[in-house]
Amino acid sequence: MFLRRVALVLALLGPVLLPWAGHAQTDSNKEPPMRAAPPPVIVVDVKGAIGVGTGHLIEEALSRARSERAGLVVLRLDTPGGLVSATRDVISAILASPVPVAVFVAPSGARAASAGTYIAYAAHVAAMAPGTHLGAATPVQMGAPAGPTPQPRRDGDKPESESGGGAMERKILNDAIAYLRSLAQLRGRNAEWAEKAVREGATLTAEEAARENVVDLLAGNLGDLLDRLDGRTVRTADGEHVLATRHARVLEVEPSWTSRLLAVVTDPNVAFILLMIGVYGIIFEFWHPGLGGPGIVGAISLLVGLMALSVLPINLAGLGLLALGIGMMAAEAFTPGIGVLGLGGVVSFILGGLFLFDPAGADIDFAVAWPVVVGAAVTNALLFVGLLGMILRVRRRKVVTGTEQMIGLEGSVVDWENGRGRIRVHGEVWSARATAPLAPGTPVRVERRDGLTLYVEPREGT
Repeated sequence: MFLRRVALVLALLGPVLLPWAGHAQTDSNKEPPMRAAPPPVIVVDVKGAIGVGTGHLIEEALSRARSERAGLVVLRLDTPGGLVSATRDVISAILASPVPVAVFVAPSGARAASAGTYIAYAAHVAAMAPGTHLGAATPVQMGAPAGPTPQPRRDGDKPESESGGGAMERKILNDAIAYLRSLAQLRGRNAEWAEKAVREGATLTAEEAARENVVDLLAGNLGDLLDRLDGRTVRTADGEHVLATRHARVLEVEPSWTSRLLAVVTDPNVAFILLMIGVYGIIFEFWHPGLGGPGIVGAISLLVGLMALSVLPINLAGLGLLALGIGMMAAEAFTPGIGVLGLGGVVSFILGGLFLFDPAGADIDFAVAWPVVVGAAVTNALLFVGLLGMILRVRRRKVVTGTEQMIGLEGSVVDWENGRGRIRVHGEVWSARATAPLAPGTPVRVERRDGLTLYVEPREGT
């Protein structure tokens, strides 16, 4: 009876249980859903001084990251510093980027000095490889002050805060400190050490930076960095992002020809040489109209050089000294004397080249190399004092070609009658006229020419 009742219950519940059992069996046999591939990671190498070309390269990388829907941009950084304006442009681009940006000071032996420290603080994630360092963020024109030292003040002296030099230095220092501290507070990093890096030029190794909460983590290489960043939450300009970087596809960004060209022409030495080529090319075109080549090369070089000057910190006094030096050497060539103008022009040109760029616009040694300046000055001296002097001496010589070459030539009368006749001069027979009576064979001298007729006079002593 018990078995019959069980069979009856199963028969009644069978239509209800069978679909559920089949569904359960199907779910148990179904494979788990595959995880979506993580978004790609954009990697760009930033090496050397931070300049206009570097800023353009980073903007290209951020633009590609947006177009590729990348999950992260990694700036592999190794820099001694750079232009202040270019550094601020890079930081502004990072702060405004909707794609997270990680600065990775690598490989071992690399550094993020001066401007590199600011960029590392601005990044959403800051990482370093073992054997690297960062810091020394003091503005270069100030050295590395150890902080204000109270000095005794006599009655009548202006307080230090009112003195021009001290007040200006403190303004620059405080501005740099506030800028780096604001970046540290934005990213939750060590703001006290940031101030120390600016005020005292302090530096840290990779291990010390991680311990002092200056950087977020250490990583041996790019793969290690991406593994460590996986799952980390960062906040960008458009909200929070959870990084999915493990096994992500890495896309290396190479500098475009535009970035390479900007990096080359904005080098102080190259910009200086382009200016000189431009000036010389245009001068030669004026001296020899119609050649075309010097004028074209000079115009292109001058425009490219001026474009470089427009984005570089220029000292107007240095530019004025350059122009004065060229003018004085040109004056020496046109008014040859004892060489005072030429010597003064060379000295003015050298000083102008050395002071052409304003060091306050960069946090590294930013100037034209002195061998380039001396070489250009010697070239200018040889060109204006030597070549132009030779040209002026040649211009004073007697003309030996064209219409004027006939003036002053001597010949002899072939035949003559009634104040006109023919003469032989320069191996040719010409029609001639004269006010004095002449006889065949009389030596004559050409005084002037009117069309195909020569006006002659008897040669002196005949």
